[in-house]
Amino acid sequence: MGDLQVLSWIAEQHILLLSQCMMDMYFSKEAVREGSPANWKRKEKLPQVTRSWHNYMCNCVIQDFQASVLQVSDSTYDEQVAAQMPTVHYEFPNGYNCDFGAERLKIPEGLFDPSNVKGLSGNTMLGVSHVVTTSVGMCDIDIRPGLYGSVIVAGGNTLIQSFTDRLNRELSQKTPPSMRLKLIANNTTVERRFSSWIGGSILASLGTFQQMWISKQEYEEGGKQCVERKCP
Repeated sequence: MGDLQVLSWIAEQHILLLSQCMMDMYFSKEAVREGSPANWKRKEKLPQVTRSWHNYMCNCVIQDFQASVLQVSDSTYDEQVAAQMPTVHYEFPNGYNCDFGAERLKIPEGLFDPSNVKGLSGNTMLGVSHVVTTSVGMCDIDIRPGLYGSVIVAGGNTLIQSFTDRLNRELSQKTPPSMRLKLIANNTTVERRFSSWIGGSILASLGTFQQMWISKQEYEEGGKQCVERKCP
């Protein structure tokens, strides 16, 4: 959802989303003043690229913008507080550059308060802290203490500045007093971003995993009963 928020904001500002690699291959550009429209020219004989490559390179720009500019507010978004935010200068690969202030807090707020997500009803989505408490609440009561005691923070959006602090603060307010809350967040960017895949690869490499997974043929023959049998 964080990527979509950034993409929506970029579209509203009419910023052409191109990576530096794409600019080097496709365009020539000139330096422009802060806040001025980008000034570039399309090169001739453009090489053909796949849609997947184009999307990947655009996502790289979004991720760099997130890491360089965005910051999660300490509490619920307040426009007056956001207006006092120190600005951060950022230049997009196409040459457009600007000092970003309140946008730094406003764009990622939708991760915690879905009512800030444009085009979506806040009633149809849950914020991050609500997702955690709702998920734990749907589990057996005997394992809830263990779940609250090992909330693993992973994924690209969690790398946004102050994300973990905000999540910890909100969960501390929502967690039952009898539960001990502990967030586990890897300090390494790559491991934090891909930890779910890394964990999956470790699990799949275990010899015992051969008795845990369900093949397509098994599911087609036994249906959901085979899931209940292997995962009681």
